[in-house]
Amino acid sequence: MSWGDLYAQLGGVNKHSTSLGKIWLSILFIFRIMILALAAESVWGDEQSDFTCNTQQPGCKNVCYDHFFPVSHIRLWCLQLIFVSTPALLVAMHVAYRKREAKRNIIRTHGNKAQDDLESLKKKRLSIIGPLWWTYTSSLFFRLIFEGGFMYAFYFVYNGFQMPRLVKCEQWPCPNTVDCFISRPTEKTIFTIFMVASSAICMVLNVAELLYLIIKELIRCSQHSKSNCHLDHLPREKALLENETNKMMQCSFECSSAKAV
Repeated sequence: MSWGDLYAQLGGVNKHSTSLGKIWLSILFIFRIMILALAAESVWGDEQSDFTCNTQQPGCKNVCYDHFFPVSHIRLWCLQLIFVSTPALLVAMHVAYRKREAKRNIIRTHGNKAQDDLESLKKKRLSIIGPLWWTYTSSLFFRLIFEGGFMYAFYFVYNGFQMPRLVKCEQWPCPNTVDCFISRPTEKTIFTIFMVASSAICMVLNVAELLYLIIKELIRCSQHSKSNCHLDHLPREKALLENETNKMMQCSFECSSAKAV
């Protein structure tokens, strides 16, 4: 599966998401996936061949490289993007399920004469309410967990986000403390900080969208409860109005009877 296929899948979710969700998807593909595919892979390249140590001891260079770089930056970023995009695919599955059920109901009701309704159903934007609200907010929650978890993994594995120029290795079978040099450390540091900053911006957007959906749902629930309360009071108010009308009619009848006598 290529990045283009992933974008095609997430593009269907983008139609049903909020404005913040559309911004998140644009940042994900423009500033993270495109940068990773076009620039970052060429910057890292074959990292191990450019890793140089001042020793000829067989196996020392490989052991030192594995000690300081247990996981490649490129592969870890690919895993991060796949994990972050997976919750959005759950929303796409939920939307597809809702539309399939609606399509069955239209065909069951109108038969084969409902081509216009089926075409409008394909273009219809589903509101984020009910079960879809829970699926969408859960996807945002898991996005935050994956983004934060991978950022912590980067910081823990590489001891920060800055690429050092020189590392000292004391691993076996190195005969003593060996100096090892990393190729293009400044350029790699810039790309690492850029990717971390993009991930942080995506986390801020996810938090803002999650708060927006929660506040919007609370407002909708409060309005719904007020309308139900108003509807509950309508029969009581109607009964009181009818009682007052009957009393006025009875009083006028009694008054007219007294005048007649």
